[in-house]
Formats: sequence, C-alpha cells, structure tokens
Amino acid sequence: MDTRVDLGDLPVDTSAPVLVTGATGYVAGWIVKSLLDAGATVHAAVRDPHNTDKVQHLLADASPGTLRLFASDLLQDGSYREAMQDCRIVIHTASPFARTVRDPQRDLVDPAVRGTRNVLETATEVASVERVVLTSSMAAMVGDAQDIRRLPGRIVTEETWNTTSSLTHEPYSYSKTLAEREAWRIARSQDRWRLVTVNPGLVIGPSLNPDPTSESFAIARQMASGEARFGAPRIALAVVDVREVAYAHLAAAFLPEAEGRHLVVAETTDIVDLGRRLLPAYGATFGLPRRAVPKPLAVALAPVIGLPRAYVRRNIGFDLRSDTTKSRRELGVRYRPAQESMEEMLGQLAASAAPKR
Repeated sequence: MDTRVDLGDLPVDTSAPVLVTGATGYVAGWIVKSLLDAGATVHAAVRDPHNTDKVQHLLADASPGTLRLFASDLLQDGSYREAMQDCRIVIHTASPFARTVRDPQRDLVDPAVRGTRNVLETATEVASVERVVLTSSMAAMVGDAQDIRRLPGRIVTEETWNTTSSLTHEPYSYSKTLAEREAWRIARSQDRWRLVTVNPGLVIGPSLNPDPTSESFAIARQMASGEARFGAPRIALAVVDVREVAYAHLAAAFLPEAEGRHLVVAETTDIVDLGRRLLPAYGATFGLPRRAVPKPLAVALAPVIGLPRAYVRRNIGFDLRSDTTKSRRELGVRYRPAQESMEEMLGQLAASAAPKR
C-alpha cells in the first residue's frame, strides 16, 4: 500500500498549525498524515482524545510533524475554538456519512449543518484564520438522475446543485447539500477568510486505520460478501481514491489562487463493472458481483442491499458523467484508476479477515 500522498511541489506552509476536524475519519486520516509528513503541526479535533481505539493510528505516525489532539463536538457551540487558535488553515471534514439511519434530521442533517455552522462561525471569531476548506460531496451537486436530466449535456460540474434530495429521499445527500449551502452563506457574510470546497464522489482506497469503519468500507464489505454474487443493479458510481481526495484538500488549502467548489472524481463505474475487474485478483477470495440483474428484479430487491426502491427505479442504467477539468487544472489532481484503488481496499479487507498468528 502506498502510504504517502505525493504532494509534489505543493507549497505546504508549516509556519502555523493546521486544524483538521473529524481527524480520525477515513479521508481526514490521510490529510493529517500528509500534513505531518510535510512537517506541519496539526491540531486534530476529535470527539474523545482518550479513545485509543480511535486515535492510535494518528498517534503511531512517525512523521516529522507535530500532532496535538483536541476534544470537540459538532453540536457543541464553541468547542473548536481552542483547537483553532493560531491556525491560518481550517480543514473541516467532520460530518456523518451513513445511508441507513433511524432519524435523518437528528443523525445526519443536524450534525452536518450545525457542525458546519459551529466551525465556520468560530473561524470568523478567530483572527488567525485565513482559509477554510470544507469536505463537501458530489452528493451536494447531484441527488439522482432527476437532477442530471436537467443539466446541459447531462454533465455534472461545479455549477451543479442537488435539488432532489430531502429528509425522506436520500437524506445523506440532503444533509451534504444543506451543509455546503450554509457554508457558502456564512462565507459570504464576512470578508476575512476564504472558503474552498472539495466535492468528491464515493471515496475508495485503503484506510490508515487498521480497523476502518467508514461507510465506504461498509459498501466494500457488502460488495465482497457474496450477497451480490449472482447479480447486482447497474447503478452508476462516481469514485475517487482517498489519497487524491486528501491531496485535493491540501491543494485547496495552500494554493494561493484556489477558490470555489472542486468536483473530485476519477471515473464513473458501477458495482458489476468493478466486480468483474476485481475477479482476477480477488475472485477466489470474495463473492464479487459478476452480472447485472434486470431492472424489475433490482427494484424488488433494493431494500435487501440497503437502497430505496425509488432511488433504484430512477437511477438503474442511467449514466453519470462529470467534468473534473477544474480539479485537474487548478488543484493539480492526478487520478489513479478505480481498479487499483479497489484492489488495495479489498487487500486490506482480506488482511483483516485473515487468522492472526
């Protein structure tokens, strides 16, 4: 596994600490490691600094930078103030990612929106802050095929906004849309710091945490479980490697001219296509998807794979195209193939499932 993000000649400023919220997360872990590799001091905001299961992989890093842990809570006003002191850059990654929740308002929308408001309003109060990088999502740009049908050329760009998601239809996408809109509202209300957003597709690739719990790994485990061995719905997935997402955040943070939104996607695929491409390496290890199921059957079986029937009905067989010119040209992101990312991801799952000696 490639455990370093190639920063090239990216001008990482190590003269002031950098705040990373949600620092134990899948994407955030790579951001933190990259900053530490560059020699920066990282103020890592986490819910519980004393939870060794969550923070050990951060503490174990032997990079030349300095790591400081701070307790924080998305729903507690002012809880990021101490961690933000003296920081010029704030990278806000903390936000829940789950497809199945009991209460979408409580479990998704409130933490995403109130947490974003909490962090950005604190940034307005802390005089040292010059730039805020927000981890948004492609989900804030497009909810489902209904959004895509109205786009010029049916291509997703930085100008695109999700208009179809709600508390009852794709609530995760709804939470990301509301949170990013709130971020831009707050950014426009002041003139001291600049907001830049990174909007990745589904993030794939290896985790620095040896026991990853992210929704991305939940999807990978489901894909490898054998549940879809005899067929899966062909629903388009825009995917991107976690290391490219981490690089995009640092470029958004440190490149002087970085501004606005950045769609970060390596390629569009689907579960069936990925499964077939992974068969040579992992066909004997995992029960990977090998064929597509007909649309009527896919709609009927949607709840079994954790998807609403309405979402499957709208999106199965529908193409998803995106224009990533801005992330390539202005941030300098270079994308690796999805197959490479998934092979490393499944390799990590295989290693964790192997008997311990």
